[in-house]
Amino acid sequence: MTSAPRSGTYGAGRTPYVRPSARAADRTRSAPYLFLLPAALLFALFFALPIGYAVWLSFRKVHVSGLGLGSGARSEVWAGFANYTAACTDSELLDGALRVLGYGCIVVPVMLGLALLFALMLDSEKVRLAPFTRLAIFLPYAIPGVVAALLWGFLYLPDVSPFYYVLDKLGMPQPDLLDGGPLYLALSNIAVWGGTGFNMIVIYTSLQAIPAEVYEAAKLDGATPTQIALRIKIPMVAPSLVLTFFFSIIATLQVFNEPTTLKPLTNSVSTTWSPLMKVYRDAFGTGDIYQAAAEAVIIAFATLVLSFGFLRAANRRNKRDVGPGGAR
Repeated sequence: MTSAPRSGTYGAGRTPYVRPSARAADRTRSAPYLFLLPAALLFALFFALPIGYAVWLSFRKVHVSGLGLGSGARSEVWAGFANYTAACTDSELLDGALRVLGYGCIVVPVMLGLALLFALMLDSEKVRLAPFTRLAIFLPYAIPGVVAALLWGFLYLPDVSPFYYVLDKLGMPQPDLLDGGPLYLALSNIAVWGGTGFNMIVIYTSLQAIPAEVYEAAKLDGATPTQIALRIKIPMVAPSLVLTFFFSIIATLQVFNEPTTLKPLTNSVSTTWSPLMKVYRDAFGTGDIYQAAAEAVIIAFATLVLSFGFLRAANRRNKRDVGPGGAR
């Protein structure tokens, strides 16, 4: 006995199934792109477009005809790689890169070491006032870099610094932190003071994500808190350490606020102390925006190469430690 075909009517309260039209399906597929459109427009206008314009300027130069007088005496012409050749052979830019290298050798290990130490201390079971301590360590990161540099700059000046007053009353030597070799320590101290809190939060968050069962198993095996920190916590937060190291390298290569802010307070900081200061001087001091654009592209390319090389080396080491079977 064959059943009669179902009629198109449905019971009370039931909504008939309607197959979506092709137009509705296309609208559904295009919805994610519509949500991404504002971010893509902002990225193109304020990131991709300025980069492309800087690259275009780096291949240009000003050609002066005659005495350079008149409306058509100065014209923009194609320069090829002349600006890049001049930038790569510029002693001021190379000296600035060496100074930043020395600055980074102080900032990066000290800042990440303190961030890891503070994160391990806050993750300890015996710590007290953890929320207040965490906020106190992170608070310097919320202060703008220029304000922090001004704050420490006045603390470095012998005439207004309370530290120099105390040292004078105690009869102790008063070093000039804004001259010579101590200048690197003074600049590094500003960066460490402002950046340790952010890196500490990143590492501390990774520590909080470690399952408690791992610590309980280690305690049952007789591991001390120091052994747990060295053999369990630090290896398990290695990805966060790689991330913070990556951010620190980029910030070091782009150092600008601290030396620029301290420059009016001392003669030891030149207008080309760092590569970005050299770019700023050429663009807005001497007015050679084409040379400055080439220098900016070189700095961006060097940052990209160093960052990509470091991430590639870190991933290769991680794969080697994990092994082909997926276990360490």
